[in-house]
Amino acid sequence: MKRFFSLTVLLLCLMASATTAIAQETDSLAVQETEVASETPAEMAQEQPQDAPQKAGFTQELKKRFIEGGPGFMGIVLLCLILGLAIAIERIIFLNLSTTNTAQLTASVEEALGSGGVEAAKEVCRNTKGPVASIFYQGLDRSGEGVENAEKAVVAYGGVQMGQLEKNVSWISLFIALAPMLGFMGTVIGMIQAFDKIEAAGDMQPSLVAGGIKVALLTTVFGLIVAIILQIFYNYIIAKIDSIVNDMEDASITLIDLLAANQK
Repeated sequence: MKRFFSLTVLLLCLMASATTAIAQETDSLAVQETEVASETPAEMAQEQPQDAPQKAGFTQELKKRFIEGGPGFMGIVLLCLILGLAIAIERIIFLNLSTTNTAQLTASVEEALGSGGVEAAKEVCRNTKGPVASIFYQGLDRSGEGVENAEKAVVAYGGVQMGQLEKNVSWISLFIALAPMLGFMGTVIGMIQAFDKIEAAGDMQPSLVAGGIKVALLTTVFGLIVAIILQIFYNYIIAKIDSIVNDMEDASITLIDLLAANQK
């Protein structure tokens, strides 16, 4: 709960800073437009030969398109990206910390069982991080009740560990689906606004239609970009979880075999 609270506070701070930067960028663009509008044709004619054509950088172009798309839907899409990335990074860190050298742990447990018995093997598992070591500990703790009870404990605790590995992953899939939907909604609303302008003007001018369609398409593009980025992280997380689960299942079978051999 404390981790979630701190993560929420961090995300709110990021959103506030992003909103401030966008507002400053909007003000600067408005000031530039006012200065350009106030210049006389003579001044513009004098300045035109002197100013060489410059290409806007990627960051400036991204800010420009973001502002043109409108702060309403674009801000919500950005929030989906920030929240999705925060959860994805937290899951990646957790899964990497949960990865264990299963072969080395199995060899250490087997050696401890042969030299010091179950208590020595439990001490090895207690000093090792990761879900595989936790499953080993539960199986060794129930080994005195028989191999069948130890196997049941391993299976039950394996399900618990799998739930911890998959924690909050469903939120990433939610943001993957939500971002394009918000973009499409912005597209529909932009088209409606464009037709409202045409109806109010009483004439179908290209400038009226182009402006609304441009805003509508920008929201869709940003929604799809967010979904693509989060989908890459999601697939990596799922593959990492599958790898850890496979190690857990193989290690569990090896542990039961060791306990059965130790009781003979």
